[in-house]
Amino acid sequence: MPTAAAIITRFAPSPTGRLHLGHAYAALFAARAAKEAGGRFLLRIEDIDRTRARPAFETAIYEDLAWLGLVWETPVRRQSEHMADYASALARLDALGLLYPCFCTRAGIAREIASAAGAPHEGELLPYPGTCRRLAAAERQARIAAGERYALRLDIAKAGALTGPLAWCDRARGEERVALARHGDVVLARKVLGTSYHLAVTVDDALQGVTLVTRGEDLFRATDLHRLLQALLALPVPRYHHHPLLSDTGGERLAKRAGAATLADLRAGGISAAELRARLGFFEV
Repeated sequence: MPTAAAIITRFAPSPTGRLHLGHAYAALFAARAAKEAGGRFLLRIEDIDRTRARPAFETAIYEDLAWLGLVWETPVRRQSEHMADYASALARLDALGLLYPCFCTRAGIAREIASAAGAPHEGELLPYPGTCRRLAAAERQARIAAGERYALRLDIAKAGALTGPLAWCDRARGEERVALARHGDVVLARKVLGTSYHLAVTVDDALQGVTLVTRGEDLFRATDLHRLLQALLALPVPRYHHHPLLSDTGGERLAKRAGAATLADLRAGGISAAELRARLGFFEV
């Protein structure tokens, strides 16, 4: 039976396509971490992308996970039903003077970065250059009043000065010191969408009591931002475990957009759940 000190993990897919082997690995990894500690395994549906999220994909997520033999606690948290939680977090950050409206388009940001000396090499993270951070308050208000579309960005330098040095713990790699300069002023919300991935997952993990966040190593650096938000919002700090990503025979990361074979495809091809779990290194549910 779980104890008060038992860990709580979660699997948090987006219903924007069918699950593939990489998703199966992540879900099984999180479930096993909870089971080994006598803890709890949660499922969260990250459906804030209303342009791509589909009810049919959400239904398919439940079917695929049940086929794998996984059992999760109910009710399942669906992000689209908790926008008020994210609005509350944004209000707290705004009260600290850490948010500003950004009117830049992605193309405009790319042009400014390209024109700067020492532009990053292809594939490197391109931090926002701070264009709209330098706008006068009167100009910001006038552009908002004129109906211009904008996003809300977090002033990283000001936020870091407020919190001071931060660190977080990865279960496999140990303590990691937060390095904010590489990220730039990240978007936390858009006018047409009241939150962002970074804000939503940080708030969700805290409200759900998640104590161990297991996820792919592609999100390793993003944890710096989540740790910063935890400090600013006075949220508890979970431990993390960033596991390797699965790749195809060509060494490319398995991804929905790359057309990775889905669990439904594999199931239709005759593979059993036990065979698939064994293939991924999970011999028990």
